[in-house]
Amino acid sequence: MNDVLRDRVRGCVVGAAVGDALGMPLEFGSKIPTTALVREMTGGPLPAGAFTDDTEMALALSDSLLAHRPLDPADLADRFVAWLQSKPRDVGIHTGSVLYQIAAGEPWDRVAESVLRRRPDSAGNGSMMRCWPIAVAHWNDLDLLVSESRLQSRVTHPHPDCIEGCVFVNSAIYYLLRGLLPAEAIARAMTHADLSPEMQKVIRSAPRKPRDALENSGWVRHAVESVVWGMRTWDSFEEIVVQVANLGNDADTSAAIVGAMAGAVYGLSAIPDRWLAELHGEWPLRSGTIWTSEDFVALADRLAETGENEPAGR
Repeated sequence: MNDVLRDRVRGCVVGAAVGDALGMPLEFGSKIPTTALVREMTGGPLPAGAFTDDTEMALALSDSLLAHRPLDPADLADRFVAWLQSKPRDVGIHTGSVLYQIAAGEPWDRVAESVLRRRPDSAGNGSMMRCWPIAVAHWNDLDLLVSESRLQSRVTHPHPDCIEGCVFVNSAIYYLLRGLLPAEAIARAMTHADLSPEMQKVIRSAPRKPRDALENSGWVRHAVESVVWGMRTWDSFEEIVVQVANLGNDADTSAAIVGAMAGAVYGLSAIPDRWLAELHGEWPLRSGTIWTSEDFVALADRLAETGENEPAGR
């Protein structure tokens, strides 16, 4: 791995956590006017610079990837349950519904499918917000990246839009790490995901969507729309993440996803030092161990190292 690729891999990991923290105080709020955009880490439900459940679940996925090759969905489900039982500040409604049943002893695959049968339209962004560790661990094997992106989503979010949304995001990261421009990376990523016609339309129309028309809700299609809009409209890490976070509503999740993608383009070196200095959070929860940006850099290196011996993907 050369220095440019390493900087981009680190940028992907740190960028996801930074986006999460920047969006944290803006979650559930209205769009911030363009004349008053929030550009600094500020406090909200958590102190300024703190990451949320979006990053916590990604860290649980990272731990599972580092412990098991290939990804073991039962182990991942157990780690998600352990996270749930540590009483995180926030848990998505769908995610909680699945994990509480797994915690009660039901097999993960049965639970996820039964929840989907009861609520067939439940297509939240909860698996996409955490999917980036797969892209980093399999930066050198696109086929494995695609298959494990699907698998990690199925543990809690088996809706086709959720599964293929994860494939789309991680495939885009794969190409962005290799230096493709966002437009081309997004176009190529669409060929690896079995996207519904509706999702394809969302992706293609997002760059032309007016800011005021972006809903940025917890629906996976809205998250994809916001992320593609940000990546195709702005041309620096800082501006992309600021613009998406300030869309409000599910601000932390969309900013975390776009932070991973923008970090893969511009690298760790492009993330503002003032944001890196503020980033922090406890992991594992209730352990007393506080993560900072340096810990995310170390995680990026560990995850990427696992992919060194994988065959080069197409």
